[in-house]
Amino acid sequence: MHILEEASRCLLCADAPCSKACRGGDPARALRAIRFDNMAVARKWVKDCTEEDLEAAEKACIHYDRPIRIREIAKGLPEVPSKQLPSLEIDFCGLRCENPFFLASSAICTNYEMVARAFEAGWAGVYYKTICMQDIKEVSPRFDAVYGKGKTGDFYGFRNMEQLSENPVDVDFDILRRLKRDYPSKIVIASIMGEKEDDWIELAQKAEEAGCDAVELNYSCPQMRQTGMGCDVGQDPELVTFFTAYVKRSVSIPVIPKMTPNIAHICDPAMGAYFAGADAISAINTIKSVTMGDGSEVSGDQTGSGYSGRAVKPIALRHILAMAKNPIMKNIQLSGVGGIETWKDALEFIGLGCRNVQVCTAVMQYGYRIIDDLILGLQNYMADRGAKNLSTLVGALLPQFHLPSDLDRSTIVYPRFDTSKCIGCGRCTISCADGGHQALVFDTEARRPRFIGPKCVGCHLCRLVCPVGAISSSRRVEKR
Repeated sequence: MHILEEASRCLLCADAPCSKACRGGDPARALRAIRFDNMAVARKWVKDCTEEDLEAAEKACIHYDRPIRIREIAKGLPEVPSKQLPSLEIDFCGLRCENPFFLASSAICTNYEMVARAFEAGWAGVYYKTICMQDIKEVSPRFDAVYGKGKTGDFYGFRNMEQLSENPVDVDFDILRRLKRDYPSKIVIASIMGEKEDDWIELAQKAEEAGCDAVELNYSCPQMRQTGMGCDVGQDPELVTFFTAYVKRSVSIPVIPKMTPNIAHICDPAMGAYFAGADAISAINTIKSVTMGDGSEVSGDQTGSGYSGRAVKPIALRHILAMAKNPIMKNIQLSGVGGIETWKDALEFIGLGCRNVQVCTAVMQYGYRIIDDLILGLQNYMADRGAKNLSTLVGALLPQFHLPSDLDRSTIVYPRFDTSKCIGCGRCTISCADGGHQALVFDTEARRPRFIGPKCVGCHLCRLVCPVGAISSSRRVEKR
């Protein structure tokens, strides 16, 4: 049994029946740890469970197909070594953050009660849902999702047509004031959007008066009804420069413009923000897209809107990398957004230079509770590597990134085949024949791939399509 594959079947239930039936531990928490890349510590939640406990938990499982094999999973989990976990504190724009994990400005933070629950759960801060002067009226339905074949509930792409806060302006700023009063150690950031200069200035000043730690300038929402707002601004470096400068002159708290990905060169508007005095830049907002899922119509009509979820993470990382490698902007601080679901995702953004990360779609899908595994996973990673300060990981991956023209083209890495893992499906040979370089032939009698070395170019398509991980990488050698 593949532990991760089996644990990924878990429905991540609320008030999980399996844990309620288990007297000696918390199987649901162990399964969630595995699902969110913390298999190394998952055993701690089931180590005191008896066989009877685990059997009862398995019988209580309400999975629509068949119960999760909790007993087998528990037996296969590694022992949890004892270690001292480091603090995740980090400075961002001069603000001391207890960890780098923030709620992104969106539907997950639209009122006091929601944000308070997130703070209680362990989130370090919030970029509150964008406040504007306009009267916002949302459509229904406003969400759609893109699933893997045959799957529901676990989507990899998410479409939303949600705009900005529907609350009256004064109501939102009162919420922010109360949040900062009741949670002084948390970071409260107001996200704002104006239509003209006076709007930006007034909203920013209201944020400062409410006690907000910083203000985010939303130059990136892709689905505004009004022209001249949202990503219309973010695509115009001149407007980004002007509006950022207006706000910087009007308040003393940090100013953080949010960039749109719906542009060829994100550094153009980002440099405008930088020269206008921005304290940091956050990126990215959702990507303009079209989905056609069932139930996505609004009174029979369709439109384009924003796309998010783990499918957009490579695009978000690309934009972060561009800004981090820009020599003109080398001192700007970055906040990463886009497809972050696990601590490993967050670590990639941190490695490219982000001092905090914002999460939205994963919270919409799994709830605020994912903060447990975000924190635990990052702490364990640091402990394993002897990293005592999170700031030492910021930008650590940047030296590895170069222009395509500078990459090594004189060596090759051949695939390595583990016949003990191979199940004989032949997927690798099909892909190599029809989409690669015909370096594999399927031996029908042995039901194993046969490697033709001289034809292999080291593309590793075979490794990527293998469903059981039987193909890995060998050492790098000189090309023949």
